[in-house]
Amino acid sequence: MDKVLVTGGAGFLGSHLCERLVSEGADVLCVDNFFTGSKRNVHALIEETRFELLRHDVTFPLYVEVDRIFNLACPASPVHYQFDPVQTTKTSVHGAINMLGLAKRTRARILQASTSEVYGDPDVHPQPETYLGRVNPIGIRSCYDEGKRCAETLFFDYHRQHRMEIKVVRIFNTYGPRMHPNDGRVVSNFIVQALRNEALTIYGDGRQTRSFCYVDDLIDGMLRMMESPAEFVGPVNLGNPVEFTMIELAETVLRLVGGKSKLVFLPLPQDDPRQRKPDIALAKSELRWTPKVALEDGLKETIAYFRKTLNVAA
Repeated sequence: MDKVLVTGGAGFLGSHLCERLVSEGADVLCVDNFFTGSKRNVHALIEETRFELLRHDVTFPLYVEVDRIFNLACPASPVHYQFDPVQTTKTSVHGAINMLGLAKRTRARILQASTSEVYGDPDVHPQPETYLGRVNPIGIRSCYDEGKRCAETLFFDYHRQHRMEIKVVRIFNTYGPRMHPNDGRVVSNFIVQALRNEALTIYGDGRQTRSFCYVDDLIDGMLRMMESPAEFVGPVNLGNPVEFTMIELAETVLRLVGGKSKLVFLPLPQDDPRQRKPDIALAKSELRWTPKVALEDGLKETIAYFRKTLNVAA
């Protein structure tokens, strides 16, 4: 890889991807509008000669010369994407159109960071890539879910119509250092609440499940997908297939933090999925990829990050 563009590059996933790309010798252009991303996330890269940071919103065209494009730009947590749902949809749809247009002009290979939310609240478990989903098109999560589904449509239409080299990955719940402390995601919520000795808020009865992938594993999968043979375009699930209930996650976080917080149960939000578990058979066969970091090991790293960020003593 020579010149690589990462949209959303100052975000949680994007900053880890930029670090990895620079370490592997790529020239990286990190683009972010800093709605959820932060310059702090890429501070260690600023002095790198192979790294450049540009404030830009992908809903507007971008004119640069690149060989590879990772399109990660979009708020990914309910708190952030529901703050301005119209802009969220624009980011997914207009952003995809603008980045695909750039890729077409420069003949760059382009990867779309899609999401497990394209499956909605699934009635198939675990979810394979062949499952078409069960998504509410008019609910409060639709700006994100349907925006990402439309982006996938655009990627495949550009691929069929213009013979472009595309890659589509569907990212399942990912966690690790540099998560936003107020993003409303369950891992960051539980850790921040436990560190502050606040009650851990569980929505619903706590028996709904998620599968949690550590950020290093996820980045490895994305890079493998980008450099996979051109004929393999995806979509491909990237996530950890080991499933946990919300109560199990809360109890694990409390044990690792050592706090005495209680569990508080609140009503389940609209369209919140009951189950989420990836079928990663395709990633195993085509990318030789499986996640390696166990949940407890990844949580320890994430807790250490939040202790430092929140200035909480061990």
